[in-house]
Amino acid sequence: MTHHDLTTARVRRATPDDAAPVAALAALTFPLACPPGASPEAMAAHVAAQLSPDRFRTWATSVEHVLLLVETGAGETVRVLGYSLLARGVPDDADVARVVGTDEVVELSKIYVHPDAQGTGVAGALMVASLDAARSLGPGLTLWLGTNGENERAQAFYRKHGFATAGGRTYVVGGEEHSDVVMVHRT
Repeated sequence: MTHHDLTTARVRRATPDDAAPVAALAALTFPLACPPGASPEAMAAHVAAQLSPDRFRTWATSVEHVLLLVETGAGETVRVLGYSLLARGVPDDADVARVVGTDEVVELSKIYVHPDAQGTGVAGALMVASLDAARSLGPGLTLWLGTNGENERAQAFYRKHGFATAGGRTYVVGGEEHSDVVMVHRT
């Protein structure tokens, strides 16, 4: 791992000023979670359309979203090591609705950690903060996430934090269809 003083790592709610560094981290980490067959062009198209600084600025100010980040350092040496995004709403995907229902739910839409910070506890701290944020964003609502069906490491991490596989969905990345599992948090 690149040297970071993880004793200064903290999770906080992101602001619009954090959009550029979070988008840069998203551009780095999203392709790492895609299945091996995903084309670089499709991943780049997805990042450009779905993970732009403008999108992160919007999410940082939305009452229907919570955008969290993990950062370390201070002053000029602050570095974003991870982020998560929660979204409250009614599922707009028929496959997801079959699994979690058609009422309002909270989706753990994104949770990513810089490769240098994996295995350091950063992801666990971010997940704990995300679960707390989900309870505040949608008290009593079902919490779910979708993750690539081939990403066993991510699925094991989610199971460790109380999620269980409940179904599947098709997820489109830059025009390419991929199979995801839908996991629901068991409280």
